[in-house]
Amino acid sequence: MSQAIQRIGFCALMVAAFALPAHADALPAGFVRLTDVDPSIRQDIRYAGSDNFLHRKANGYDAAVCVLTEQAARALSGIQKAITAKGLTLVVFDCYRPARAVTDMGEWTREGGPPDPQWYPLVERGDLIAKGYVGELSSHSRGSTVDIAIARADRPPAPKPVCGAVDADTLDFGTGFDCFDPMSETAHRPLARVPAANRKMLVNVMRTGGFKNYAREWWHFTLAHEPFARQRFDFRITAE
Repeated sequence: MSQAIQRIGFCALMVAAFALPAHADALPAGFVRLTDVDPSIRQDIRYAGSDNFLHRKANGYDAAVCVLTEQAARALSGIQKAITAKGLTLVVFDCYRPARAVTDMGEWTREGGPPDPQWYPLVERGDLIAKGYVGELSSHSRGSTVDIAIARADRPPAPKPVCGAVDADTLDFGTGFDCFDPMSETAHRPLARVPAANRKMLVNVMRTGGFKNYAREWWHFTLAHEPFARQRFDFRITAE
């Protein structure tokens, strides 16, 4: 009788084991979801939807979730704590980017097409790689790069930028995120006083937190001492 019960129990355990869902959302060692480190940082993950230069979701973005190396996430949290005291908040547009998404973007540019007044007003779509606006490789795939801006914590209406993302309610940086145009260069001149001051503030707070800016994009920062400087990843971004 006891052996029969044991066999039934073993079979039940086996059925339950096979019925358990696979942990498809498990992250590689060293990676975290930003919300698990600092849920106060706003997320506006553009490549998980259609409001971006592709006008569609990028391959590998199954959820609008910021994933980063733990070091990068904790560094951002330190910056957030510093600016929260000033009534400000960080806003992230992109964090870890799967290598398959980078390939997707590259293949999309090669389809060609005219300039897009919102995203690349002066460049033909087929020239975005040659002009350096879309990379065939991306530091985002190493997990310690972020596309980021600053907004007021109370989110007042923001001026509509001339190019790039238009509804993130960030401070005025002169352009929106992903404006593929010389105006997006961090030190671009001429630039009005307010956006120039906001860019300088962003660079300074990010530098203090351990990040370095990419000079051609005011929003693009990489952790100076990133843990996977020679490695790119391709796991999909999934919800918690």
